[in-house]
Amino acid sequence: MYKKMFYTSFFIIVFFDSLWASEVNIAENLPYVKVDIDGKTLKIERIKDTKHKLKNSYIKTSRPTPPFYIQPFNPIEGIKTVSELDVLKFIKNKLSKNTGLLVDARMPKWYQNGTIPGAVNIPFSILLSGLKSQYVRQVLTVLGAREKDKWDFTDVVELLIFDNGPWCQQGVTAMKEFIKLGYPKNKILYYRGGMQYWQILGLTTLKPGI
Repeated sequence: MYKKMFYTSFFIIVFFDSLWASEVNIAENLPYVKVDIDGKTLKIERIKDTKHKLKNSYIKTSRPTPPFYIQPFNPIEGIKTVSELDVLKFIKNKLSKNTGLLVDARMPKWYQNGTIPGAVNIPFSILLSGLKSQYVRQVLTVLGAREKDKWDFTDVVELLIFDNGPWCQQGVTAMKEFIKLGYPKNKILYYRGGMQYWQILGLTTLKPGI
């Protein structure tokens, strides 16, 4: 179903393997997390080269404002902000059981350049049309909402939403639009660090379709 709606599919099996450590670990006794995506096993780990430096646009320190203001830690009251370790726990505990969805809210060109393994792309821009958009209605249905006299969000999956990082507006905009649609705040998490922090920490990224 996700493949039809989001143009990618993720059948995910996750293992936390603490049998041995390496020089650069995610956490104590946690060298990597294994993820099975479309039948291919991928390790989410940190780059082992301790001299490695980013060479892409995430090395930039400053961007013009507007729109690139720094986001508050909790930009929306009632939505919890989470860390990289929480993202990994979400992948293990939610994605593997199909009770959660890791949402890359950036525009598709950003997503195609690299994303967190297991993430699907729901660009913030498509949510702006609201319920008048047939695509938005289909997205809500895939996420577990049911259209009756009014939309019922009782059984929706939990969303963990991210974008480029603390200076990016795309994830926050997506969360605001989901709330407008009726999505409950207690079913939304926000990874504020986004792709910039994910890559600064040397964590594995995935180019969809590759």
